[in-house]
Amino acid sequence: MAVGWEDCVGRASAALEAARAAGLTLGCAESCTGGLVSGCLTAVPGSSDVVRGGVVSYAVPVKRDVLGVSPDVIDGPGVVSAACAEQMAEGARRVLSCDVAVSVTGIAGPGGAEPGKPVGTVWLGLAGPAGTRAECHRFEGDRAAVRLSAVARAVELLREGCVEAACEALG
Repeated sequence: MAVGWEDCVGRASAALEAARAAGLTLGCAESCTGGLVSGCLTAVPGSSDVVRGGVVSYAVPVKRDVLGVSPDVIDGPGVVSAACAEQMAEGARRVLSCDVAVSVTGIAGPGGAEPGKPVGTVWLGLAGPAGTRAECHRFEGDRAAVRLSAVARAVELLREGCVEAACEALG
């Protein structure tokens, strides 16, 4: 089922409410979504009290020099990997001084597929008080559909990260 922009904004609103309820700030690092996650979060009125910012790290040097993605990760598993997604999220959390950060890195298409990484492969990372993790998705559709699906999951992941952080704070 195709994800639309309004659905993404609805999910972003839920993430922002979860962040407010937990007293947390949010940030993101994006590659294949090119700023759409930040745009989705800030499409919600009043988001400025929670959203610290975003880093569009489309180019490898930005991943390395701004977000601190290790050259070993870039040269090893590559920029479309769990390790890269985790380091991007951790880097966004550090650079933006936010509590919870999400990252998106993948192959939106139509070209760019690699062995074992077809078009639609997207890794998302989450870094927050409860730890860091990554998850892989294979989204269907054209470039726009892959990117919107990634945005929808990214803002959902931010909401989950806020809930986890709130639970962590309770002990």
